[in-house]
Amino acid sequence: MNLVFSSTRELAAAIRDRKISAVEALDAHLAEIDRHNEAVNAVVTLDREGARARAKKADEAQARGDALGPLHGVPFTLKDTHETLGMKTTVGFPPFADYVAKKDSPVVLRLKAAGGVLVGKTNVATMLGDWQSNNPLFGRTSNPWDLSRTAGGSSGGAAAALCAGMTPFEIGTDMQDSIRLPAAFCGVYGLKPTEHRVSLAGAFPDPAGAPRSVRLMSCIGPLARNVEDLALILRIIAGPDGSDTDLPPVLVEDMPEVNLKSLRIAFAPAFPGFPVAGEIRAAVESLVEQLKSAGAAVEEARLPTLDLHDDLTQGGALIGMMLEAAQPEPPEEPTPVSRWFEALARRDQSILAWDRFFEGCDVLLCPVAMTTAFPHCEPGTPIKVDDREQSYWLLPAYGAVFNYSGHPALSLPCGQDRDGLPIGLQLVGRRWSESRLLGIGRAIASLSGGFRRPPGYQANRVSP
Repeated sequence: MNLVFSSTRELAAAIRDRKISAVEALDAHLAEIDRHNEAVNAVVTLDREGARARAKKADEAQARGDALGPLHGVPFTLKDTHETLGMKTTVGFPPFADYVAKKDSPVVLRLKAAGGVLVGKTNVATMLGDWQSNNPLFGRTSNPWDLSRTAGGSSGGAAAALCAGMTPFEIGTDMQDSIRLPAAFCGVYGLKPTEHRVSLAGAFPDPAGAPRSVRLMSCIGPLARNVEDLALILRIIAGPDGSDTDLPPVLVEDMPEVNLKSLRIAFAPAFPGFPVAGEIRAAVESLVEQLKSAGAAVEEARLPTLDLHDDLTQGGALIGMMLEAAQPEPPEEPTPVSRWFEALARRDQSILAWDRFFEGCDVLLCPVAMTTAFPHCEPGTPIKVDDREQSYWLLPAYGAVFNYSGHPALSLPCGQDRDGLPIGLQLVGRRWSESRLLGIGRAIASLSGGFRRPPGYQANRVSP
């Protein structure tokens, strides 16, 4: 059995069936961290002894015949933004360098209650504010496919650790493509759920106990090496939790089996005015031809009549207003509350336009980002896309459109470019339809190719 590149479900089943122990699963992942993390710099906080004690307790509980959760004994890491009891949460920000929360966030509590064994934290952009994971506390994370390139951000450490076999799943945050872009750059799967599907309580360190300001567009979601694991983790972390009052009691259904012949798929190789690399455009078009051959009804999307650039501008303005409210001292000229309501009304127009769009199709297939993983650079440096310089700030455009609208979106690997770097594509569905979206993603994965290990990352095997 390949311990470090097994799926979460496979590891849980092997532990449950006593083919391996929780300690063996942990030690294999710790060995992979020891082998590769110095070069990749994905895991920035490691609780080696605490994790081993938790793994031993998991094995002892199984020996007693205690009830086992769906993650019993499975080791995992978390993006360094989730508040965790007894473990630092820094978001790469020096004032938070020694911050340890007094309790776990609801998401962390649920993962632990399901039996997961928390091992450590993964790297982020400073205050989650960039599309490269680099900060003054821990430095930068590199892409396991090419160390000269970024793993993306702000969930770059999460995606790199997953890609390199250091963890079987991760939990990212996504306000502007921050799950999907790193997943695409590293060749793994990432899900941004519908807005308000997963609790945001404790999703950011809060030493002062101030009111939570970020209540819109930001989402928490899983990253994994296959769709089935995304579905498993989503069911664990989603839904009302007694802390985040924005969460409606909408059922997370089982992921359905989906027949490609039953699907109506709209595709967009690019969005108007958004740059995209030719090889990404070609990957969309190639997958479209495969879907047609498989019997799906596929047609080029008639996108909503929206100014998507203005949507991005308006989304940025909403983020700015939320961050303004989080400052300890108000600005000399604070934004009037009327501007907030005007911004929400403008956003409603886009949400409803996309809702109407999805009345005519099951899913939209489009790019995740305008390029594959790019070389490390200073934020703001123009990015070359097919030898033409494009604005750095357009990196998350394809994903951020759906942060603004709140619709669920799945990043899935779909081949490689001429440099051998993963290409990621995006599937977007109706609000509250994550389970069906994942079912569609699983059906399409048989055509798109799925996760591949980067060169040099070998399997660690044990005999069952």
